[in-house]
Amino acid sequence: MKSILIYFIIINTFTFFCFGYDKQLARKNKWRIPERTLFFLVLVGGTIGGLGAMQVFRHKTNKTSFMLVVYGILILQLVLLYFGTDFLKRFT
Repeated sequence: MKSILIYFIIINTFTFFCFGYDKQLARKNKWRIPERTLFFLVLVGGTIGGLGAMQVFRHKTNKTSFMLVVYGILILQLVLLYFGTDFLKRFT
């Protein structure tokens, strides 16, 4: 359980800084981090870091398609968490 917590702290911190770095690149009109990379980071557990960075840096908050994908991933994760927890309870 401790290693899972450490993983989520690392992935969310990394995701937060990637979103912030992408915002910094956007302001300088430089080559950006691909959206699919940001989506991947959110998908593998960086949801809290990604959503936090979006609010702190005001990054991608006006892009509806991006917001829909991120919130879609969040909903998917919550559903999987709910059913995964329910599934595990049946066997313990």
